[in-house]
Amino acid sequence: MAKTEVEIALARGRLQERIAGQRAALAVQMPPIADALGKADRAVATGRRGVAYVKTHPLQVGAALAFLAALRPRRAWRWGRRAFIAWSAWRKVRTHIAASGLLKRSPSTPG
Repeated sequence: MAKTEVEIALARGRLQERIAGQRAALAVQMPPIADALGKADRAVATGRRGVAYVKTHPLQVGAALAFLAALRPRRAWRWGRRAFIAWSAWRKVRTHIAASGLLKRSPSTPG
């Protein structure tokens, strides 16, 4: 009986050493991942703030775009075309994702 208790205690000690080593390795590996996730989170937050601003100030945004289009019509047309292509591609991708069931849509989200 005492021998099995010693074996269990030894196995437990080995496991605790292994866990400590894994924790140390994880502590070394996590900062770069946390930094990358932090940057991605800030980018998403900035994008959401931009979308919220456009939704709350459509007249100012439209006036600024009209002003830029008047200054450089060729460039505005080119960027408008690019934006339309990107928007339509996003809609198609989102439709395919929603059809596959990977995207959970809330009932209030429009089509």
